[in-house]
Formats: sequence, C-alpha cells, structure tokens
Amino acid sequence: MKVVLGVCGGIAAYKAAELARALQERGCTVQVVMTEAARQFVQPLTFAALTNQKVITGLWAGAHGSGDDTLSSAVEHIAVAQDADLLVVAPATADVLARFAHGLADDFLTTLYLAFTGTVVLAPAMNTNMWNHPATRANIATLRSRGHVVVDPEDGLLACGTVGTGRLADPKRIADTVMDSAGPARLRDLEGETVVITAGPTAEPLDPVRFISNRSSGKMGFAIAEAAAARGARVVLVAGPVSLANPVGVEVLHIQTAKQMREAVLQHLEAATIIIKAAAVADYHVADVPTQKIKKTAARLSLQLDPTPDILAELGQKKGDRLLIGFAAETNNMLDEARRKLSTKNADMIVGNWVNRENVGFESDDNEVVLVMRTGESVQIPKASKRKIADAIFDHALRLRLALHAASA
Repeated sequence: MKVVLGVCGGIAAYKAAELARALQERGCTVQVVMTEAARQFVQPLTFAALTNQKVITGLWAGAHGSGDDTLSSAVEHIAVAQDADLLVVAPATADVLARFAHGLADDFLTTLYLAFTGTVVLAPAMNTNMWNHPATRANIATLRSRGHVVVDPEDGLLACGTVGTGRLADPKRIADTVMDSAGPARLRDLEGETVVITAGPTAEPLDPVRFISNRSSGKMGFAIAEAAAARGARVVLVAGPVSLANPVGVEVLHIQTAKQMREAVLQHLEAATIIIKAAAVADYHVADVPTQKIKKTAARLSLQLDPTPDILAELGQKKGDRLLIGFAAETNNMLDEARRKLSTKNADMIVGNWVNRENVGFESDDNEVVLVMRTGESVQIPKASKRKIADAIFDHALRLRLALHAASA
C-alpha cells in the first residue's frame, strides 16, 4: 500500500519519523510531504533516509535551493494524489485542519489534499486550549463529516509545560488505524449486498422532557456501517440518538424509540440481504406517556413499564434466507447468554460483548467480542478498534453464510 505521510509544523513532527517506520513495518511504501513549518523542526533528509523516497517540501522546483528534496513538476500533486492509496497527516496542526476544512490550498500538502479522493487519516497535535477551541472543534466535525478518520490526541505533558489533551497519539496506534482504515477499503466482497444495521440506544419517553435510555454511544454500529460501505455494500443505518457524524456513503435513518426503530427496519427488510442488530434497544417503555411534565414531590414515584417490541425475535421469524446477526451486551455469563439468544431469537450469529469492563464496549473506541454462530462455532476476537472488530464480523459472517448454504444444499 502506498501511503502519503503529511508532516506539519509542530514539536510532535519528530514523532512522524517513528510513524514512517511503523508504516513500513506494516508493509507500506511511504512518501513524505512536509510543510514549510515542518522543516523548522525536522530535516527532509531524515525522512528520505528512513523511507528511501523523495521528500516533497514545496510546490515549486528548487524552492529551497535544492532539487533533491523539492518538486520537479508544478502538477506533481495530482500525480501523487492519484498514485497514493491513503493520506495520513501527523502531526495535523490546528492551521492545517482549518485549511483542509475550508478548502484552502497554498502549499503542496493542502493542494494534494484537495486532489486526493482516497481514505484520509488525521492525527492532530496541539495545545489543549487550541484543541478545545470552538473553531478547531468545528473544523474537526467538518472533516469527520467527510468520512475522514481522526485519531484523537492523547492526554499528557505538552511541550508548553501544561498537562492536558493535545499530545500526538502513539505512532504505532496511528499506524494501526491507517491499516484498519485502508485495508477493508481495498475489499469489495459486499458488492450487491444490502446491509441493514441498527446502532446506538433508544430513548423511551417518560414525559415530555424525560426518557429511559442507556450508555450506548453507537460507535460499534457506526463502525459496522463504515466497514460495510467500504466493502461495497448498500448500507441502511437505523440510528438512535447519538453524537456521531453520519458515515459517508450510508443512508442514515435517525429514530428515537424502539417502536420507531422496528418500523424503520421492517420498512427495509425486503431489500436486506444482511441484517445486523447492534443497537442497545431499551427493554421497557411507558405505554401511556403523560402529555405534561411530571412534577417532583416528596412521595415515591412508581412507573408502570411495558416491554418494548423484540425486534430481533421478530426478524428471526421473518428473515427467510437473509443473514441475521444480533448483539448480546452482558455483564455476566456472556457466552451462555449469547448462545441462549442465538437459539431463542433464531439468529445466525450473536456478537457477545462485555459492557462492564473498562476501555471496551459502551462509549469506548475499542471492543472485545465473541462470535457465537449457528454452526456451533465460537470465535473470540481480542481487544481491537471497533472498526477492526466490524471487519472481523463481516469476515466471519460471509464464511458462515457459505457454510449455512452448503449445509442446506
């Protein structure tokens, strides 16, 4: 895989050398593009020696008095953009994020960005206040909305002497994100499929201002949607209330309640070839929601709650030859519960995951799951990014479908 590594002007620029090496260790060919400011922190010769590739530092040949590390063609940014599989920028400064977000192009890196149509991974690094500034947050949101992958900065001691969020993510973590983002995009094994996915929580109203919900962030379901789209599927994502940008190339239906989620899924059931129920649907709701806010009193309040629709069980009865995958979010006896759910819901696969462990499951960017399948096989997927977990689910789901078809032939 050919990767363009954009290096911007910040103290973390020296870590880009580690990233270049980490990408090479993962089998990538790396070409470095440096901004003028980056040259104040690291010399181009460092990257040239590491990558054995020409380091691009400007739009014009001889811009810095040497033809060895600068451009020989005024349109080379187009050629580089067409030749690369992925663009990763690390460190991505506040300035470059703003330029990317607003389409400014006055140097090689920003011009290359506008000409590049592939996967973009951004690893910001800056002062905490700069990272938290509304302008930067708005620019990040814009870039995420374009489908770019953002490797958020880490907490720690910054060059300015303060402690906070802004330190460049570990180069190995960035390299792993690059591979997770680019690898699946090179597969097209879901072309012709229509994948219907549910994600996030539902919000069941108690009165006009209160509701019952849960801690699901929707990250797992959104990662599954991104993976399916990258692999060529038509994707319909039915999403509960989440704070995530819509995945690029995905039809997103935003809902609030379990009833609305059921209606949206059934509306697309006929077209679906694969259904993945990753949402954390509330199990109970108030049948008769008051039209006025319930006032607080000194007395204890009791609620009469009715079960919400069991969407997965209903799909199990209506699935036909579609592949049906459900999730089992558990705090104990996870494997037993996943197997029970596989049977009682008539699913083909249940993805079991712990939701009471730190740094995996709800709200986390990572997950650790076990895949329980109708064939009787169980596969443990160790802790990894939710995007990587998503692709592992599809890898095993496609094998499972072949096995099920062979068994029924």
